[in-house]
Amino acid sequence: MKFWQPTALAQAALLALGASFAGGAAAQSTADLLKELQELKKRVAELEAKQKAPEAKPAAGQWGMTPEQAAEFNRISVKTEAMEDARDASGLKLLKISGYMDPTFIYNKRQDRAGFQFLNAVGDDGYNYDNSYFGAAVIDFQKETDSGTRWRLTLAPNRGVGAVFDGQSPVHEASVSVPLGDLQTRFIAGQLPDWSGYEYLQPTLNKLITHNLLFDFTLPTAYTGAGMEITDGKWIYKGVIANMNASRNQPGEKAPVFAYRVDYSRGEFQGFGFAGVHGKAANFRGFDDTQPDGIGINPVSLEPYSTKNTRLDLFEFDGYFIRGDWTVQGQVSFGKQKQAAVTADPTTGELRDASWWGLSTLAAYKWTPRFETTARVDYLNNKKNGGGLLGFTGADDRNGIGPDGAGDPEVGANRTALTLGASWLFNLNTTFKAEYRLDRASQPVFINVKDSTYSKTNQMIGASVLVSF
Repeated sequence: MKFWQPTALAQAALLALGASFAGGAAAQSTADLLKELQELKKRVAELEAKQKAPEAKPAAGQWGMTPEQAAEFNRISVKTEAMEDARDASGLKLLKISGYMDPTFIYNKRQDRAGFQFLNAVGDDGYNYDNSYFGAAVIDFQKETDSGTRWRLTLAPNRGVGAVFDGQSPVHEASVSVPLGDLQTRFIAGQLPDWSGYEYLQPTLNKLITHNLLFDFTLPTAYTGAGMEITDGKWIYKGVIANMNASRNQPGEKAPVFAYRVDYSRGEFQGFGFAGVHGKAANFRGFDDTQPDGIGINPVSLEPYSTKNTRLDLFEFDGYFIRGDWTVQGQVSFGKQKQAAVTADPTTGELRDASWWGLSTLAAYKWTPRFETTARVDYLNNKKNGGGLLGFTGADDRNGIGPDGAGDPEVGANRTALTLGASWLFNLNTTFKAEYRLDRASQPVFINVKDSTYSKTNQMIGASVLVSF
């Protein structure tokens, strides 16, 4: 048998009612007492309703929304799922598209030339320090699959590495990266731009317009091959067996090079890296366009040279310190290639080895978050056997390479360059750059195209607008 159990609120109300009867029953009429009782019962009911209200749960599936809100929520959910399905079916999942353009103005004193450079063909003019990778329009596609495989295609008509070593290819990079076991161990293959030095090829990552002397004259252009990339904490290791500066080897060329790079991030603000290339690479010193087969003739023995590919050894070390408004970077490089010197042996006519070493350092300071100034100093020692650098195996009076034509042919010109620049970040996608550059050689090797005289110095002014997305 169950008995009614009054709630705490009901008990309090009854006690209050009893006290009221005890204190004032004699002075109140029956009607007044009845009215007061009804009001107390109504108050008790309201208090009990409030006490039970938090325990009430919304209807299943409504989450406190009105029917109209629930319908709108369901419509948005279905539409979102349909968009995701369409994205995945079209291959757009984890696809990133980016790009940039940088129309550039260049004034070159010794070349007696001033004007804009934009999308001009490198193959028509050759790679020079006043005509390198600036003045480009580039679009970059990067795709990553659910398995972690990365695919990349970068197109740079007339201005990418493909245009430099091929003469007409618009492909700057075409590479794949496949994880082996985990995402930190990867197989890499394809056409890969060179990774040596502290300066990057693309202007979006460079503070100046032109590149340093080591970048222009001592580093490879690109590799076509396969290898590995391993990330181990603060260390990153990369290495490939590849053709250097060639999408395929020519007949009689069978030996690839081994190219590698190691990077270490010491902390948040500093790090270092080194890179090298060892093996056989194209040697243009023995070529002669006047011969039917293109092979030069030894002027003493009258025998043809055999210099299609010769031994090459390159090594460079670079580092950086970036903190607050300051950026400091530096690099030292060494190189040697057999039978690639500008000047042959004066007695036997045999080709001799080219060797060089150089330094480059850069310092930049941000005066405001948008305005930055930069200074860079380069030095390149290249006097042995008349000079000779990677891909520059003859006297070059535009870039200032080789011996003085009226002087000692055994001594090549050492080169220096001082570059001063400023950049203004107009908005998140637009940067204006300006640059003054003074190049100097230890011998008069810069030609004045006006009168065909030679000078030890040359001056250049550049300006560009860089727009990226």
